Amino acid sequence: MKLTIVGCSGSFPGPDSPASCYLLEAEGFRLLLDFGNGSLGALQRHIGLYDVDAICLSHLHADHCLDLCSYHVVRTYSPAGPLPRVPVHAPKDAPRRLAAAYGMDDEPGLDTAFDFSALTPGTFSAGPFEVTAAPMNHPVETYGFRVSHGGRSVAYSGDTGECADLVKLADGADVLLCEASFVDRPGNPADLHMNGRQAAEHAARAGVGTLVLTHLVPWNDQREILADARRGGFEGRTELARSGAVYDLR
Repeated sequence: MKLTIVGCSGSFPGPDSPASCYLLEAEGFRLLLDFGNGSLGALQRHIGLYDVDAICLSHLHADHCLDLCSYHVVRTYSPAGPLPRVPVHAPKDAPRRLAAAYGMDDEPGLDTAFDFSALTPGTFSAGPFEVTAAPMNHPVETYGFRVSHGGRSVAYSGDTGECADLVKLADGADVLLCEASFVDRPGNPADLHMNGRQAAEHAARAGVGTLVLTHLVPWNDQREILADARRGGFEGRTELARSGAVYDLR
């Protein structure tokens, strides 16, 4: 299983990265976790424009889903004609919300390019991958994901405040992609996002192999985020996410 970080910027694209998007590949199958604004362009550095096989959207904030609208253009109006629909696993209101973002009527909406399935807590298959979804601690319907294949697994927090379900979801994962939107200082809102220290504490409790701090908001000093994580009690490898970084899990 190969993991590529396409975009890791939090809340909006930054100068060095689009918003959230992660590519997982195994047995020739390509799965995206989130499709945030700006990510479609960067994705083409890694795979062909038409090569996405399935998509999971953690929630419906723009920085996690909005480039699905752009990808609808790709799938619908390619020079070869309309392409087969791509399965999209997303919160239940995704078809209506994304059609509105695109400026389309609800019917047919984006269903001509995508086959939407409403997420619920539990496990489903996406090509060769086993995907587990669990609710996270965020103001809107939000899921974290665990993607497994060939005895390896990647856990992804989506957006969340401190969350016991994330620890369960990430238990023993090889890699935890964990959001660290805040600098660790007093006054951060509860039940919204985490800081680096909290991300590391979750990684320690889950016993993961590698912690990758992501959803990095451009106005923060990323060195502070990493320093905060060093105080979280996690003894494994810890690093900042970087657009273009590749993790080959064998």
